[in-house]
Amino acid sequence: MSEDSATTFQGAVLDELGDDKVREIAGLLGTDEAVARDVVDTTAAALSGEAAAAEPAQTPPEAPLWGVATLGGFATGGVMAGVLAKASKPVANAVAKKTGLPPAAVARVVEMLVPVVLTVLTKRAAQKK
Repeated sequence: MSEDSATTFQGAVLDELGDDKVREIAGLLGTDEAVARDVVDTTAAALSGEAAAAEPAQTPPEAPLWGVATLGGFATGGVMAGVLAKASKPVANAVAKKTGLPPAAVARVVEMLVPVVLTVLTKRAAQKK
């Protein structure tokens, strides 16, 4: 995924969350909204990297999530949902280490973000068709 598409992806995750959820995340983390947005950005980047790593090797670099439909789709709890769920703990640990925030709080936020990331990935995959 290029830097521009990653940035756009992270923005799409923030848009999907909305201001209310960002405030909720800030509350969970015991921090302000700016830090919460940084945590969301970092988490979205890490989770989208996990999704890209799970794609077939022949996936064109500018077509993230090629073949999503053949993997069972996200809404039905497909393979990618499982990949992201398995990645959530290592991602939470990495984000907590990077930010210095409590690992338990970051883990709750990452779990909250997995369905949002799946939603954004699903929308992007549908647009690529």
